[in-house]
Amino acid sequence: MLSQEADRVMRYLAEVEELAEEVLTSKQQIVDLDTKRNQNREALRALQKDFSLSEDVMVCFGNMFIKMPHPQTKEMLEKDQAHLDVEIEKLRKQLKLKVNRLFEAQGKPELKGFNLNPLNQDELKAVKVILRG
Repeated sequence: MLSQEADRVMRYLAEVEELAEEVLTSKQQIVDLDTKRNQNREALRALQKDFSLSEDVMVCFGNMFIKMPHPQTKEMLEKDQAHLDVEIEKLRKQLKLKVNRLFEAQGKPELKGFNLNPLNQDELKAVKVILRG
C-alpha cells in the first residue's frame, strides 16, 4: 500500500516538475528571441543613420563578417524582425497555456486577467474618443 502511494506521489511530482520545466524553457526562449530582436532593432537604427545607400555594409553572421548591399541588408533585417515578432507572440500564447496547465496540476486556481489582450489601434482610438466626450 505504501509503495503505491509513494509511486503516485512520485508521478505527480514528476509531472509538476516537467510542466514547470516547460514554462521555464518557454520563458528563456522568449528572452533569447527578444534579445535578438533588440539587436536587430539596433542594427536597423544604425542602417537608418547611415545615409550612403550605395555603399556595402558589414554584417556579422555568427563569427564571420560579410559585406552586403545596404538595401538587401535592411530588407533581410526587417524580415527577420517580423519573423521574431511572430515567434515571440506564438511563444507567449503557448506560455499562457503552459502556466495554466501547471497551475491546474498543482491544484491552484487559474490566474485572473492572464488571458487579456491589448487593444488594437482602432479600439484605442475609440476609447480616446469616448474619454474626450
